[in-house]
Amino acid sequence: MATEQKVNVSVSLYLDTAYDLAREIESASKVSCSSVTVPIVHWNFGREFVREPLRSKHGPFTRSDLLLSSTQWLNRVICRIGDNLHLDSPIDHIRRQAELTIRQEMSFAEHLVQNGYLYIRLRDSNCTNFARTVGCTMFKGTLLVEVPISNPKLTQNGWRRDVQEEEPQVENPWNWWNKFRSHADYNPSMKVALELTADVPKKDEIYRWLGEPVDAIVLPSNIFLTNAKNYPVLSKAHQSMLTLFYRTFCCHFILKANPADGHVAHYVDYIKHIIRHNYVKDPLHGYEDLLQIPLQPLYDNLDSFTYEVFERDPVKYIYYQRAIEQALLDRVPEEERETTTTIIMVVGGGRGPLVRAALNASVTAERKVKVYVIEKNPNAIVTLTAHIQELWRDRNVELISKDMREFDPPEKADIIVSELLGSFGDNELSPECLDGAQKHLKDDGISIPCKSTSYINPVFASKVYNQVRMLERSPHWKDRVISSRHMEQAYVAYQKNAYHIDNPQELFEFIHPNRSSDPFDNNRYKSVSFRAALDCVLNGFTGYFDTVLYKDITLSIHPFTHTEGLASWFSMFIPLTDPVQLKEGDQITVHFWRCVASHKVWYEWSLSSPVVTHVHNVDGRGQPIWQ
Repeated sequence: MATEQKVNVSVSLYLDTAYDLAREIESASKVSCSSVTVPIVHWNFGREFVREPLRSKHGPFTRSDLLLSSTQWLNRVICRIGDNLHLDSPIDHIRRQAELTIRQEMSFAEHLVQNGYLYIRLRDSNCTNFARTVGCTMFKGTLLVEVPISNPKLTQNGWRRDVQEEEPQVENPWNWWNKFRSHADYNPSMKVALELTADVPKKDEIYRWLGEPVDAIVLPSNIFLTNAKNYPVLSKAHQSMLTLFYRTFCCHFILKANPADGHVAHYVDYIKHIIRHNYVKDPLHGYEDLLQIPLQPLYDNLDSFTYEVFERDPVKYIYYQRAIEQALLDRVPEEERETTTTIIMVVGGGRGPLVRAALNASVTAERKVKVYVIEKNPNAIVTLTAHIQELWRDRNVELISKDMREFDPPEKADIIVSELLGSFGDNELSPECLDGAQKHLKDDGISIPCKSTSYINPVFASKVYNQVRMLERSPHWKDRVISSRHMEQAYVAYQKNAYHIDNPQELFEFIHPNRSSDPFDNNRYKSVSFRAALDCVLNGFTGYFDTVLYKDITLSIHPFTHTEGLASWFSMFIPLTDPVQLKEGDQITVHFWRCVASHKVWYEWSLSSPVVTHVHNVDGRGQPIWQ
């Protein structure tokens, strides 16, 4: 796949004869070795416009596979299937002939390229039988489905209509693709080859493609302009689209061009130039759309690798240090700084980053502190003991190996510090832990953090959703046996391949110290409504949180207020058992519960509009969070 310094551009040449295929494969590298990473030729099995009837059982219907080596077939050829077949023809014998032909071509294509690429093109929304015949077929490689980003009829009508006429209503090609993949049951081997057109769609329509499984961007030569030096260039709008899609998908590029026009190398060099000058390497590269099970640090003892991952994020602990420093300055006036010692309890000390932040804050604030470190993980205790003996020997630090809720301190704390926040704010049971530790805090004591708020918004995220579906399915695609438990879990994922249908809205809020109720009640319920701006698909919700550490010092993974450089938490993906088709203007109403029992906490969720779904994760059957 492409990297920051290497852009994969394929030159698309449509050929019918064996002679042309062999000649172009042999000379493909001569296009520009420095520009074309893997020259790929699209080979149509039949003639472009005249298709001969099927041969007899033992007669050949296309050329021999000995024309090329198996490596060349796999790496240099994309087999284009059924470009002019009418699988949805109302005429029965045409439809049947098309089905026989396309099945024969697909079988031979898979014989040639094995785990490589097959290529088909959608021309309209009349594709039900096409999807049944092609999309529902299990293929070991990738089935590329070419879809134009805007309807070609718009360009045709643009030349014909008067300037004052209203823009004609034509079906958006996204609907072609949506109908095709829905009939094919969201087959994960199907990817989109998105063809850019001369017409640039509206911004929302471009963003809608960000949730789709786009594998390649198709660039026809007719969208290029010619600059003053007679070189091909793209308009600013097309450059922006190119950069956006590459940043999101790290996709391939397929160039549709006539090699005889002498500009193929220039097209390729220009594409690479655009990408290299606009591409910014993501510091979280490698984590994109990777499904992860949320941690349960209260129930499980974290390992050294997990601790190290979190400790690599300096931003979080800088903000914690600032919050502790400000709390110390507010709590101890200047005239008492030599006589007053502030008691700080770090609940959930891990391997000591919060302790380090507290000790650093005491130095910068010039205030005396005594730090109690409470940690239940016996393996982390080893590290903390070593720190106390080697690094903090001259500091007033006391280590307690016990669950924070069971600890009986010799004195109460002025400040309690914790980092038990998860991607959804409360999903690592921060409310239960801090409520249990609140008895250790003085009546006027300070909790850091003092507030956490969760948010959700509706999303279509094809990549992470398909990963959940694959967990559900048996190894055989045809065996459609599903256990819905995986669809009733929440997952952590850094979502890039996602279309966010509406803006996030607030869900649950927790305040610390909790003075509102006795006994503490952390059960929650809320109904939230959203609106779909376009026709789209809903397959889940994305969860975020923000937290107030102290006063105006906050940490956030909310997309509108995300703390710069913060990498400790990715967003939460909360799936629906079945995708929901949405029409423009549809209201989405979701109900969310946070349920608490004596030994576990769990979330439940369901839709009441535009469709009614079952309640997911009832009684925590899919994903309990153990206390």
